[in-house]
Formats: sequence, C-alpha cells, structure tokens
Amino acid sequence: MNSTDVRRNFLEFFQERDHTFVQGSSLVPHDDPTLLFTNAGMVPFKDVFIGNAARDYVRATSCQRCVRAGGKHNDLEEVGYTARHLTLFEMLGNFSFGDYFKEDAIKWAWELSTERFGLDPERLYVSVFRDDDEAFEIWKSLGLPDAKIYRFGEKDNFWTMGDTGPCGPCSELFYDLGEEAGTSSEDVMGGEGDRYLEFYNLVFMQYESRADGTRIPLPRPSIDTGMGLERTAAILQGKLTNFDTDLFLPLIEEVRRATSQTQFDEQGQKIARQVISDHARTATFLIADGVLPSNLGRGYVLRRIMRRAIRYSYQLGIRKPFLHTLVPLV
Repeated sequence: MNSTDVRRNFLEFFQERDHTFVQGSSLVPHDDPTLLFTNAGMVPFKDVFIGNAARDYVRATSCQRCVRAGGKHNDLEEVGYTARHLTLFEMLGNFSFGDYFKEDAIKWAWELSTERFGLDPERLYVSVFRDDDEAFEIWKSLGLPDAKIYRFGEKDNFWTMGDTGPCGPCSELFYDLGEEAGTSSEDVMGGEGDRYLEFYNLVFMQYESRADGTRIPLPRPSIDTGMGLERTAAILQGKLTNFDTDLFLPLIEEVRRATSQTQFDEQGQKIARQVISDHARTATFLIADGVLPSNLGRGYVLRRIMRRAIRYSYQLGIRKPFLHTLVPLV
C-alpha cells in the first residue's frame, strides 16, 4: 500500500465513524509562543482540549505535518543514522473533544490496524501506562493476552506536548518487524532497538500542565491519537526503515545520481543520502510555511537543517548547488 493510500484509508476510516476531516495546519503554530514548530497532530486543537475554544464538531480526523528539530522534541542529530527518526513527518490523527474516550479509541485503533490495514494480530503488541488498569482490560477484551500488553512508566506512556498544555497517559501499538530488523538485547518491547516499531499512539487527554509544574484535570476527558504515516507505510510496504518507502526512495535515488567522488564508504553514503532526503523535505515545507533561514528562532533551526544537508552533499562530491533540485520531488 503506497503512502497516499495509507493516508486516504486512515482519514476515510474515521470519517465513516462521524469524524469531521480537518485540514492540517501550518508548521508555524498560530498564536502559540510556547512552541517553536507544530510538533504533534493535536497542536491545532490545543485550545479545544483545555476548554478555551470550541468547534462545531466533537470528533475530528486530520493529517498534520510536524517538525521535531528544536525545543522539547528534537530529533535532528539522530536523522539518517536510525531507521525511524525524521525531522519532518506526517501524523495521522483521530480526536474526540469530550465525546468518546478509551474504549472507542482502543477498539477503533485495533479495527483499523487489523482489518482496514490487514496487519497480522500475532505481530502486534501494545503498551499502557503503568497503573492504567482500564486500558489494560479493554485491550484484553479485544483478545490480546496479558503477555502482549506491557505496562511502562511516565517516560514511555505519559504524553506531553511541551512544558505546558494538555497531557495524559497513553497506549501505544507496536509491530514486530521480525529478527531481520534486529536481534540485540535492545530489540525487545521497551528497548531502544528497531525490531518492535511503535506506529500508533493513543493519548487519553485528562490533564493540563501549568507553568508552575502542577497538573489540573481537563474540563472534558478527550482523545488525541497519532499514527505515523512514514512508519505505517514502511510496515505495509514490507520495509525495515522509513527511508525505504515510496516517500523517500525518489529523493534518495536523485541524490545517488548526483554523487561523484565521495569520502564515504557505502554505509556513510547511505547515511548521507538519508540525511539529505529528510532535510530537503523539512526545508521545503518550512519555507512554504513562511520560515526563512536566519540567526534566530525558527530561521536558525532551518539554517542548521539546510547546512547539515549541504555539508553531506559536499562530502558526497556534489560541488554545485543541489538541494533546491529536490524540491519538485518533495
């Protein structure tokens, strides 16, 4: 299933369940000085979650471009070296604003994953927050054995968008990519390896974090989910990394064609191609949303991203201006 079909199927699945499609927002958060970039699918709905705004719908679904290259969520230095880190990604989401809660969110996530996308239930695992017995029991009611439901602590299963804002415990879905993806001691559920890929996060929005460090209950418990388009596409295309999907391969091949005398071995060239491909996507969309390279704030992050891509292209033997040639492919 190509990435366009993944996106379409997700959005249609939730529209069929009375969710209003909401167009993704700019990468520059509107009227929110607490965030450098839109870093999650729920950012456009932040004020709705905390009760400061209302919409004419109580269920929504969207595909939101996100950047994590500065501030609390910063994956810049990992990009190119791992199978899953990106500075820009698309987050598919379904949201409830005081309407449904844990049971429907979990039930639909399982139905979407196993029926709509046809994932093998035997290769699926889930995690819940350590003391969330309710979520644990809901997953059990769907047929998951206790051994496939993991309880993790706040670091892994309590989601916050930043130092302030809506937050809550979460439940994540993982897909076992098999031994081909890794067999180290970290390639286990809860480890840092690549074998068990987290692709869908269900956040049970129950609290608001305040600047003084306190948390207060939200006026209405809500649902915020995020399914990574790139990760889900990799699973459905039988790939082990984001960079082997249809979202990246045309860019990577273009970089390969431009490479000449390089100081890298084959692994180094692979990393460089992945860095350039990711950064070309991020730079393109940031500039499209009005960010320009500068010495401050968002512009400084964009400049770092562009300079990192240009440095890798230079090390691949590319001496002429090149990054802009990838924009049409992006």
